[in-house]
Amino acid sequence: MTSANGARLTLEIRHPDCWTLEVTERTPARLLAHTVYSAADGRVKGHFTAYGPNDDGIRELVEATRTSELTESVFVVEGSEPARSSPGTNARELFVEYDSTNTISDHLASEGFIQESPVRVQNGAEYWPVFVDDDDRSRLHDRLDRVRDRGNAEVTVRRITPHDSFSGDVAGRIALLTVRQREVFEIACEHGYYSWPRDVTTRELAEMADVSKTTLLEHLRTAESKLLDPAIEEVTERP
Repeated sequence: MTSANGARLTLEIRHPDCWTLEVTERTPARLLAHTVYSAADGRVKGHFTAYGPNDDGIRELVEATRTSELTESVFVVEGSEPARSSPGTNARELFVEYDSTNTISDHLASEGFIQESPVRVQNGAEYWPVFVDDDDRSRLHDRLDRVRDRGNAEVTVRRITPHDSFSGDVAGRIALLTVRQREVFEIACEHGYYSWPRDVTTRELAEMADVSKTTLLEHLRTAESKLLDPAIEEVTERP
């Protein structure tokens, strides 16, 4: 019998033939993986945000993605050129088409691990925030072993918390935001900035928030960084 509460985990994953691991290992920029769309030909198209401290690192990652043997096509969303502002505020939105067999998502889903928020990819590793409907450690161990075997993957549990502790965890993360960061983030969510197709442009959002586009992006990237699973930030950065 499974637990009535379940559990939430942060999984650090490395697996073969993955372009996101390849390009983040080779370049200083990072990726957020938002949503993946399946096609009838066995390929998938994923929506990603490439971000980093400067324009050059992001351009390097985009070029590495385009030239990777593991990708079929790369589309940079018009108007998503990185803003020239303080470090950490630069970003580009990408749609990347690639072979669905080179992902770990199906193996996770087959064992009941459900993605809860964007997957962060940095320094050659993916960090998956997932929910599972069972918090029994022995059964979780067996499920993760099957994911490892099927995906030929290295999977490390970076964090595990009971389901019923999550609401307080979210409140704690929201408390990390400044008043202005929270206001801008809420405006973005309310007007469909994180949906696809995107319902609003960054320029329109900036007008709603009465800030420049550069300032808007800085607030959003900082808020996103604080709201994403803090266990990821505990991982040692690449020298």
